[in-house]
Amino acid sequence: MIHLALPYAVAAALIGIGTYGVLARRNAVLVLVGIELMLGGAGLLLVTAGSVGGDRWQAGNVLTLFVITIAAAEVVLALAVIVGVYRRRGRIDLTDARDGTDPRDGTDPRDGTDPRDGTDPEDASDPDPADEVPARAARGER
Repeated sequence: MIHLALPYAVAAALIGIGTYGVLARRNAVLVLVGIELMLGGAGLLLVTAGSVGGDRWQAGNVLTLFVITIAAAEVVLALAVIVGVYRRRGRIDLTDARDGTDPRDGTDPRDGTDPRDGTDPEDASDPDPADEVPARAARGER
């Protein structure tokens, strides 16, 4: 039997690396990898704790199966969301999602307005010369 310090140290390293991956990364896939590392560390802790005790129900091993199942479902859902965001925006950088604007043109994807001043960017373009015709006619110009 191995000493218990080794699995605890490996689990602590996995959880630490996973936490760093979640907090320091901007790419959504790498954040997902960090979450999976943390779940792997938690599973290792459960198996280690279950092997030490004299539990007749093997609760550590059973809970590890639940963690693995939940992790698999989480990966499927998270990757589906990431693929959807990539198809819509063309990138998966998490810093783009902070203000809710489209990173390509700065507009709000829900209504097409600029969130900084509430205007439609297409209306802010140069005036249409056809709009000036009635104004010239009213002044008597051609």
